[in-house]
Amino acid sequence: MDLNSASTVVLQVLTQATSQDTAVLKPAEEQLKQWETQPGFYSVLLNIFTNHTLDINVRWLAVLYFKNGIDRYWRRVAPHALSEEEKSTLRAGLITNFNEPINQIATQIAVLIAKVARLDCPRQWPELIPTLIESVKVQDDLRQHRALLTFYHVTKTLASKRLAADRKLFYDLASGIYSFACSLWNHHTDTFLQQVSSGNEAAVLSSLERTLLSLKVLRKLTVNGFVEPHKNMEVMGFLHGIFERLKQFLECSRSIGTDNVCRDRLEKTIILFTKVLLDFLDQHPFSFTPLIQRSLEFSVSYVFTEVGEGVTFERFIVQCMNLIKMIVKNYAYKPSKNFEDSSPETLEAHKIKMTFFTYPTLTEICRRLVSHYFLLTEEELTMWEEDPEGFTVEETGGDSWKYSLRPCTEVLFIDIFHEYNQTLTPVLLEMMQTLQGPTNVEDMNALLIKDAVYNAVGLAAYELFDSVDFDQWFKNQLLPELQVIHNRYKPLRRRVIWLIGQWISVKFKSDLRPMLYEAICNLLQDQDLVVRIETATTLKLTVDDFEFRTDQFLPYLETVFTLLFQLLQQVTECDTKMHVLHVLSCVIERVNMQIRPYVGCLVQYLPLLWKQSEEHNMLRCAILTTLIHLVQGLGADSKNLYPFLLPVIQLSTDVSQPPHVYLLEDGLELWLVTLENSPCITPELLRIFQNMSPLLELSSESLRTCFKIINGYIFLSSTEFLQTYAVGLCQSFCELLNEITTEGQVQVLKVVENALKVNPVLSPQMFQPILPCVFRGIIEGERYPVVMSTYLGVMGRVLLQNTSFFSSLLNEMAHKFNQEMDQLLGNMIEMWVDRMDNITQPERRKLSALALLSLLPSDNSVIQDKFCGIINISVEGLHDVMTEDPETGTYKDCMLMSHLEEPKVTEDEEPPTEQDKRKKMLALKDPVHTVSLQQFIYEKLKAQQELLGEQGFQSLMETVDTEIVTQLQEFLQGF
Repeated sequence: MDLNSASTVVLQVLTQATSQDTAVLKPAEEQLKQWETQPGFYSVLLNIFTNHTLDINVRWLAVLYFKNGIDRYWRRVAPHALSEEEKSTLRAGLITNFNEPINQIATQIAVLIAKVARLDCPRQWPELIPTLIESVKVQDDLRQHRALLTFYHVTKTLASKRLAADRKLFYDLASGIYSFACSLWNHHTDTFLQQVSSGNEAAVLSSLERTLLSLKVLRKLTVNGFVEPHKNMEVMGFLHGIFERLKQFLECSRSIGTDNVCRDRLEKTIILFTKVLLDFLDQHPFSFTPLIQRSLEFSVSYVFTEVGEGVTFERFIVQCMNLIKMIVKNYAYKPSKNFEDSSPETLEAHKIKMTFFTYPTLTEICRRLVSHYFLLTEEELTMWEEDPEGFTVEETGGDSWKYSLRPCTEVLFIDIFHEYNQTLTPVLLEMMQTLQGPTNVEDMNALLIKDAVYNAVGLAAYELFDSVDFDQWFKNQLLPELQVIHNRYKPLRRRVIWLIGQWISVKFKSDLRPMLYEAICNLLQDQDLVVRIETATTLKLTVDDFEFRTDQFLPYLETVFTLLFQLLQQVTECDTKMHVLHVLSCVIERVNMQIRPYVGCLVQYLPLLWKQSEEHNMLRCAILTTLIHLVQGLGADSKNLYPFLLPVIQLSTDVSQPPHVYLLEDGLELWLVTLENSPCITPELLRIFQNMSPLLELSSESLRTCFKIINGYIFLSSTEFLQTYAVGLCQSFCELLNEITTEGQVQVLKVVENALKVNPVLSPQMFQPILPCVFRGIIEGERYPVVMSTYLGVMGRVLLQNTSFFSSLLNEMAHKFNQEMDQLLGNMIEMWVDRMDNITQPERRKLSALALLSLLPSDNSVIQDKFCGIINISVEGLHDVMTEDPETGTYKDCMLMSHLEEPKVTEDEEPPTEQDKRKKMLALKDPVHTVSLQQFIYEKLKAQQELLGEQGFQSLMETVDTEIVTQLQEFLQGF
């Protein structure tokens, strides 16, 4: 591409590509795509985006195309890679001038230079770093800033490389430029501190911007540029100096307004100082040891004393707390139980921590956390009143929750309390003791203090296990507080029910649960929405608990379920509806069938909620989960939900519909439980299976559930299902068997095995294309035991239950192998006998014995030749299934099921589903469970004896090992 002639054309096309008119835009994008691989194209782009007279949008687009081209074509091994000659020209052009006037374009240019540096610096681009260092020294403000911006992005990119050779290069770079980076940062920092009192906001902002960028460079060099940074005096000097610089910058915040760009940049710089410390601690815990004392002193003084008043801000407090937390929790600083096994570095760090965290310090931190940071703020109380659902979402972990002060203080409290619980437990118990009895509703401060202390007791529940008699406290203090209905007492009602939820799985007597359920019923009718939502959360924790007893809960079930449903209708936020639905699901899951009388209202409401939540896929996921538990609770009665349920399953599992990305997993689970609880097939339920073929093609982690669904249809209505879908299903299975793992192959074969078990007449014909593969696998001695076991299970079903089909299959395979049928049958029996140990399931072992015995009586010389092996397998099968009756001394087949016996279901067990009942009925027709192996062997041997005569039969028996014959005679005593 000739630069002079091409520039005009490319410029014109780039201009068209910025158009809002798609008729102009699309052809331009196509043309640019074709030029991507043309030599000289990126040189033209460089000329365009460095020409400041051109339209900003065109230059912006040129930068983006250049940047994308680096990703695709800069590497030497890339298809259509740029020539070394052009790359050399481009590298030189990129660092000729650092004078881009537009901030956004300047940032993109810095990023693309960093991308090239990642691939070429320093080997192919040794001049980059020296050029940048010289450029950041110039007096021109614009050039200096742009060079510094580029310097930062290059350093950041090179620091992120992880290969050993690249790390070595970065260590060398860091050693070479660290002194310069430090002096550069100090220069810009001093300049800022001098200008901050001048009142010249533009100059202050300019120097602050440079301070921030140079500090970003230093952060990357300090954290990633040294193997043993504690041995480098400049590194440790910089880190020790951070605390003084932080004090200076915090003081500057007094003279900078709270609502301008300077303030924003200042706070970002202060936060960046703390990030340097946090990153260094994370990457180099032992190198950080000399900084532990100073870090703790600094953080604690600014966060927990009056030193920080007027200068700290929320994000800074969060960072300081994170620093304290990381030092307290750091495993590198925790000695082994046997101190002698700990490294000297660990012991030194531990000693510094113990020296700092004295009893007065810990006590003050604990008291300040609880009495200051745990207090509900005016802003939070206002939000509670004006947006109760928004308040609840924030409190339980909304999007901004993890970045806010409250969760940070709570996590710090938990970590410090865990680490120093012997010191802090008496402190917290004393705070509890001072709050006994009711609190004056007029004293809002006292109410908030009690709320904060209760919060601490809830967070420290596990640590306080041996120190608090929670059962007595619940009866004597907490329960009466829940009964105070005054509006101003609502923070405490909400906190107390939350507190109980924290203790429910720690220490709470089962006998007290009815009293708690009574309280929950009352609080679910509380006038305050936040209290009701918190109560629902505690209810979930209660029913989820290991010691939950259905019989205790049943008297309250109707009231609780009705009130939860009313709450679900009342709340409007998507997150809150999801939460309440989740609580409802948990209740339904735990009480199972007992829910049936009360679900009518929910069943009527869910279709409306589903329709309203069309744009909220996560809420729809919650609805699907609720439906899963509803179907399980309703059992066969869930058929009444089909008009709503089946379209929901249809949409959720249709991979051509966009929502399936969110709904598929829960949709498949709902489909499965619907089948398991269905009393009979319906045309609509059968029709949904049209969704299955694309699902099998996905070969995703959902495949296991798909196989369960296919089995569900086979158990529900094998004839209709196979006649409708077997051809397509068989085709999908054949494709899957060639693609998926061994475990996947077994799942496919198990489906075929179940089909043969349920419908031995129709299934072999329907799965005819798969059976030759099974036969071949047996003959060729499939090497994976689990696959071979399943092959033998499938073939055992065909041989035992559809002899005529087995004969036709044997005939077909004889033609394929170019062998006589008898010879092939002999080979199969021989392999079967040889690989019998691959079968571990007793049912399949008995099936193998029955299947091979079904070949008798026979005068076929091949079968007689394998007679010994057949008897060996039969005796093995007898050992597997025969149990001795201690009263009569006789043997009986333990797999026989002679009558349908409804087992009693204990409270902890789930009642049998309709599919469980179908499987039980099927077992009553299955030869494995209806034919006595002992009787079957006797009858087959007797028939063989009659066929051959006494002498011929004796000759046959002499081929069997005498020990096996003796065991066989023992099992057949009495016949």
